[in-house]
Amino acid sequence: MSIWQFVKRVTASATSGVTGVVEAVRTIFGGNPELRRRVAFSVAMIALSAKMAKADGIVTHDEVRAFQQIFEVPVSERHNVARLYDLAKQDVAGFEIYAERMAGLCGSGHQNCAMLEDILDGLFHIAKADGLLHEREGRFLHRVAQIFRIEESHYQSILARHAHLGDADPWLILGVERGTSFDEVKKRYRKLVAANHPDKLLARGLPEEFIKIATTRIAAINAAYEMIERGLKVI
Repeated sequence: MSIWQFVKRVTASATSGVTGVVEAVRTIFGGNPELRRRVAFSVAMIALSAKMAKADGIVTHDEVRAFQQIFEVPVSERHNVARLYDLAKQDVAGFEIYAERMAGLCGSGHQNCAMLEDILDGLFHIAKADGLLHEREGRFLHRVAQIFRIEESHYQSILARHAHLGDADPWLILGVERGTSFDEVKKRYRKLVAANHPDKLLARGLPEEFIKIATTRIAAINAAYEMIERGLKVI
């Protein structure tokens, strides 16, 4: 069964905004943790991107296209996604509540939870689709990261993958201090590549439909490593 058909089950069962959506995911897929993670990721991406669009005030065609690029939704299933997107956008609950409830699906000790980083990566991809990460979008994403309990240093690494922060970018992306020995950089690089291999992301619940998140992340990590390897040093 397509992930979108599972999303349809959630939206059909949800009757009270964010609370109904999250409880539907928890109840319907409670006996299948792997499937619950996949559906939770999908629902979180749809709901939080809708909330981000509302916070930004506009929904550009580029953002809509970026959304579709990540989701690769079949034409026959787009109405299911649209229904959940509209439900989230119209819900009077603030995005903080959405983020808190989605984080709760990751477990009580969810600091730096990998699935939550995947969600944040997808939101960044959508936010920057129009060529610019707007200030309100930046505040939204930073607050979501705080609710997700993503450490500030780790958030800065994620941010560096999506927004040009100057010459420090490659060091931030790899999560190492500039000037770190190349041997240590190489170890860190190999660890990141192994941790973010598409197979690893699929194993932790990232649906196949969203694997582009993994490929763009790996591309950023590779580019950062190559810049440092070529002898880039920040003065």
